[in-house]
Amino acid sequence: MSAPIAVYTDLDDLDPAPGIAVLETAGFEVRVLETRDPDTIATAAADATALLVGYAPIDANLLARLPRVRIVSMLSHGYDAIDIDAATAGGIWVATVGGIATAEVATHTWALALAAVRRLDFFTLRGRRGWLDRPASGPRRLSEITVGLVGLGRIGTKVAELAAGSVASILGHDHSGRPMPAGVTAASLTEVVANADLVSIHLPLGPSTARLFDADLIERMRPGSWLINVSRGGIVDSTALADALDSGHLAGAALDVLDAEPPAAGDRLAEHPNVLLTPHVAYLSDATARDYVLTQARNVVRWYHTGRPLHPVAESSTVAR
Repeated sequence: MSAPIAVYTDLDDLDPAPGIAVLETAGFEVRVLETRDPDTIATAAADATALLVGYAPIDANLLARLPRVRIVSMLSHGYDAIDIDAATAGGIWVATVGGIATAEVATHTWALALAAVRRLDFFTLRGRRGWLDRPASGPRRLSEITVGLVGLGRIGTKVAELAAGSVASILGHDHSGRPMPAGVTAASLTEVVANADLVSIHLPLGPSTARLFDADLIERMRPGSWLINVSRGGIVDSTALADALDSGHLAGAALDVLDAEPPAAGDRLAEHPNVLLTPHVAYLSDATARDYVLTQARNVVRWYHTGRPLHPVAESSTVAR
């Protein structure tokens, strides 16, 4: 009997070696492609049982070209890159790394928030400004800031814990209607954006959240406030955000995600002077660089041995190898 085949599509800057070792120990033949191109994936993984995905889009058409794939294991907590409905209908499991990076993402969010409050976007010199140059909108006193959190899952709740006791108040809105963490006052989405000095997004990207922060909602944000997004770029209308920054309605934005990554030359947000931008690294630490790769592979191995991965997104319509 031939060995089952596991194919890595793309890993960006993470080392797949620990995951490869886990898979090979379990009896898999492993291939590493380093591509997001659907035609290359369809050809190289035509006989694959498992697909290990970074950010490559896995839509219904590509899944149809991979008839032997029974599990897609993501290298992230997010899964917007895959057509979940098509996968489930085809009896394909989809798994994520779960909440491994909750602490890292929350810490990165709070670091961006503090940088925004202290206007490090302006004051970081690197030869760009004079020693006595000052921004039109100066630093704020942290204890006078209202923080607005949109999404109160694990990460949003952790951000609330980091902010508690340091800021004037914390407003929270969560589509699920779950109870607010201690110290967070429940509010509507409109109330959050209208009253917060810093609005931080902690939502998955899906049909209900795509372009949630559109021109109308951004216009409702408090003048001079900041928008922080460490979730997915598609939750924010990038043109509307750039317009609000250009007009001065918003003081700035702190982003770890964009619509297109890496951004193309001329991207308005990536090149805007009032944007603090990090390259989708909120999840990254020495621990997660190892554990993401290991958990992605262990999802496949657990499924192979038991019929179910460690961190499934949804129940597959069939349980099969």
